[in-house]
Amino acid sequence: MAIFISSAIVLTGCVSVGDTSTPQPISPVATGAPAGFEKYYQQVVEFVSCGDGIFCADVQMPVNWDDPTSEPIVIATAYRQADKKNPLGFLLFNPGGPGASGYDWVIESSDFLGTKKLRENFNILGFDPRGVGRSSAVSCLTDAETDEFLYDVTGFELGSDEDLAFTRNAIKDFGVKCLEGTGDLLAHVDTVSAAKDMDVLRAVLGQEKLHYLGYSYGSLLGTTYANLFPDRVGQFVLDGAIDPTVSDEEQTLFQIEAFEKTLMAFLEVCEQFPDCPFTGFVEGDLETIRKFFLELENKPLPTKSGRELTIWAAVTGLIMPLYSESYWPYLATAFDAALNNGQGDIFLMLADQYNDRGEDGTYSTNVIVANYAISCLDSRSSTNIFSMQRQNRALIEAAPTLGRYWQFGALRCESWPFEMKQPPVSYKATGAPTILVVGTTGDPATPYSQAQALAGKILDDAFLLTYDGEGHTIYGQQVDCVDDLVDEFFINAKLPATDPFCEAP
Repeated sequence: MAIFISSAIVLTGCVSVGDTSTPQPISPVATGAPAGFEKYYQQVVEFVSCGDGIFCADVQMPVNWDDPTSEPIVIATAYRQADKKNPLGFLLFNPGGPGASGYDWVIESSDFLGTKKLRENFNILGFDPRGVGRSSAVSCLTDAETDEFLYDVTGFELGSDEDLAFTRNAIKDFGVKCLEGTGDLLAHVDTVSAAKDMDVLRAVLGQEKLHYLGYSYGSLLGTTYANLFPDRVGQFVLDGAIDPTVSDEEQTLFQIEAFEKTLMAFLEVCEQFPDCPFTGFVEGDLETIRKFFLELENKPLPTKSGRELTIWAAVTGLIMPLYSESYWPYLATAFDAALNNGQGDIFLMLADQYNDRGEDGTYSTNVIVANYAISCLDSRSSTNIFSMQRQNRALIEAAPTLGRYWQFGALRCESWPFEMKQPPVSYKATGAPTILVVGTTGDPATPYSQAQALAGKILDDAFLLTYDGEGHTIYGQQVDCVDDLVDEFFINAKLPATDPFCEAP
C-alpha cells in the first residue's frame, strides 16, 4: 500500500575532505528576537570537529513558536569550512524534501556542495529542519512496518471501494503511530516554524543577514523565510522553485504531468542506451509501460533477494531516475530486465535508493515519514469523494501512464492527528533584496512554470535564471552558464541586466 506524496528531493554525491583548522568562536547577533524567545537567539553555540574541515553543533529551538515556555527541541547543524581564510560568512542550504537532511549532505558530500567558488568563499552550513534526521525527529514505524507501508499492495483492485477502505485504515493507523512515536513535536514541524528556526541559526552564527541556497522544497523554505524576515535576507538563491500559492491538488497535478513529460523525454532518447528495450515510437512505448504496470498490480515480479517488485515499488523505481538524466541509463536497464527477462531487481534497487532503504532492510533516514508530517501540516486536498474523483480524472488526462498511481492521494492527510497550519496570507517578501530564482525547463519534480510564477508574479523583487534542459535543479552540476551567474550573485551580489537563458551543454 502506498499513497504518493509530492516530494522534491535532490540526488546527492558523496566523499568529503577539507581544512582541519579549528573554528573561531562565534558571538550571536540577537537581531529581532521575538519577545520571550531571546534565550534562543542569544545562545552561544560551540561547534566541534566532526570530519576533515567539518564542524557540527546542536542548536536549541522552542517546539512551539507561539509559546515561549514550550519545551526546547534540537536542530542538528554541520558546516564545511570555507577554503579561503577570510570567507564572506555562513551560507545556509537546504537540499529539499521536505525531509531531506542538510546535515548529511555536508558530512557525506562536502566537496560537491555548490561550486568551487562557493566553497572557497562561504562556510556552507546544512541543517536538519525540525522533524528531520538528527534533529528532534518524527518517528512512526519500524523498518518492517515501513516496508509494508511503502511497498505492499492491499490485495484489492486499485481504486475499488475495498482498496480505499483498506488505505484509509492504514493511513489512520500510520498517523496514530506517528503521534505515539513523536509526541507534541508532530504538531509543530510545519514550514513556517522551520523558517523561524532559520532565523535563530542566522543569529547564533553572528550574521545580520542570512545567505541561503534552497533546492526544491528548500525554495519554499527560503520563500517563507524571506516573507517573514525580509529585512534579514542576504543573497538568496532558490533552485527548483515551488509556487507556494497553488493548491495541493494543483501541485500534485502539475508535478505528475511534469514527470510524464520527463518519461516521454527519456523514451525519445532511450535507444542511445545499450540496454534500451523500447522502439523509439513514444506513444507505443508508453502503452507498453502502462500494460506492464497493469500486470504488476496483480502479479509482482520476483527478485534475487526474495522480495517482490510490487506496483508501488515499480512506480517509485521509475520516478527516482527521472530526477536526473545521469540515471536514465539505469532506467533503461531496469525496463530491459523487467520486460525481457521478468526480473524486478533493478527497479527494486532504484526504489530502495529513493526511500533510503539499505540492503539489510534498515532505513538510513526518516525522510519518508518526515515528508508526510511536514506536508500534512502545510497543505491538504479535499477528501470529498466527488472532489477526489474529479482530481483523478484530471490526473489521468494529464498523465495517462502515471496519473493512475496518484489517485486518491488526498487520503494521505485525511486522518492526520493535527489540523493543517494556517498558511501565510502572502509570499511577496516585500522589502527583501532581489532573490535569484533558478528554473529548469524539463524539471519533473518542480515544473518550470512554478519558477516563472515565483519570480514573475509572487515575489516582489526576483530575477529568473532559466536552464533549458532536463533534470531536477541545476546549480553546481557543472553547467558553466548557470554556475557562473549564481556564483557572481552569491559572491558579488551582481546580476545581469535581463533574465538570462542558459542552454544545455
